[in-house]
Amino acid sequence: MAKAKIAYVCTDCGAEYAQWAGQCQACKSWNTLKELRLSNASSKNTRTAGSSYSGDAGSVVRSLKEVDLSVVPRIESGMSELDRVLGGGIVPGSVVLIGGDPGVGKSSLLLQVMCALSTRMAVLYVTGEESLQQVASRAKRMELPDEQLRLLTQTDVEAIAQAAQVEAPKVMVVDSIQTMQLAEVGSAAGGVSQVRESAAFLTRFAKQNNIAIFLVGHVTKSGEVAGPRVLEHIVDTVLFLEGQSDSRFRTLRAMKNRFGAVNELGVFAMTEKGMKQIKNPSAIFLSRGDEPAPGSVVMVIWEGSRPLLVEIQALVDESPYGAPKRVTVGLEQNRLAMLLAVLHRHGGVQAGDQDVYVNVVGGVKVFETSADLALLSAILSSMRNRALPQELIIFGEVGLAGEIRPVPSGQERLFEAAKHGFKQAIVPLTNVPKAGIPGMQITGVRSLQQALDALP
Repeated sequence: MAKAKIAYVCTDCGAEYAQWAGQCQACKSWNTLKELRLSNASSKNTRTAGSSYSGDAGSVVRSLKEVDLSVVPRIESGMSELDRVLGGGIVPGSVVLIGGDPGVGKSSLLLQVMCALSTRMAVLYVTGEESLQQVASRAKRMELPDEQLRLLTQTDVEAIAQAAQVEAPKVMVVDSIQTMQLAEVGSAAGGVSQVRESAAFLTRFAKQNNIAIFLVGHVTKSGEVAGPRVLEHIVDTVLFLEGQSDSRFRTLRAMKNRFGAVNELGVFAMTEKGMKQIKNPSAIFLSRGDEPAPGSVVMVIWEGSRPLLVEIQALVDESPYGAPKRVTVGLEQNRLAMLLAVLHRHGGVQAGDQDVYVNVVGGVKVFETSADLALLSAILSSMRNRALPQELIIFGEVGLAGEIRPVPSGQERLFEAAKHGFKQAIVPLTNVPKAGIPGMQITGVRSLQQALDALP
């Protein structure tokens, strides 16, 4: 038996070293190097995963001009929200990693998809965490078509590959990657080396046999997929299923996608019969009270390929302490501090001695800058204790010089707002449509001072 070689791998960036060190020289993280035992597993895994593989067009050297640019065929999952996040459907031979907190609904969502696909093609659901009876019980409770779905309880990756070659599925689920292991890798399941080698093995198997594989991944307390960071680099797509414990709504977001747009968002509702698609998520996030309240305004954000109307709330109160609090839920806290400085310098509004609390309703996380103007408007509304009209929509990026910058797809955002009955809008001047929008009064502003003056 060949002597196993030892390498040290950074769990954050995946960099390899011949000996242990306290700091990773690639990403500068401390105490992230973990021991990885290497043996002849790599070569053996390649042979096993590709035992039925004799080469394809991808192994032939070609010029860039000769590459076939025909559209990659997609498999419809039966859930339009999932297909949207994936970029139009499931790509054969792709590997998709789905992460999320325990109990958020990852297994339920994939079980629904696999049961729907089983009526049209061969599929295989592999579970390393549950028994066959548990999976069957969930499918029966959710009233899913389970006659054609093939199940396998296994944690050995090589055994899974052999079973898959016999079953010849088009789509396969592995739940979860942290329970998988290779016999040649000398560590326990869930370790850095096991997760890395198992994911690499399954990825090679998917590419060589043209099977789409969904990997379920656990997450850490910080919200990242457990295991080495290189896991996210190995797969083609990384999806995160998010949701709050006190809410039945779930959001599926693409953080990485080689076959579509990132930050695409799909919205679901968790019910007794599984995940239910929400075709019009704006209607959910706009469930406001009958009476207008100070510190509340609706903004239009852009998620992937569609606009989304979301309510943002702000509460400003006098701070009893020397250091005022800045608390954000769904927004970046550092950006709030920057915008408060802009509000003071270019708007003449002092909030340095006030506690400021900001919340994006519905648990939505906003990553773009179009929420700047709506955020400052909500803060000013709370400070003045003056409610803004419920039929008002606001969006726009605020620069450090106090200018209001345009945002992408401004007209599409306004049309979405008009469709939901909004009659007033304060937006960047460049985003105002030349022909206007029937039934909507649009005010274009160039500076923060103009925007504050335009507030009712």
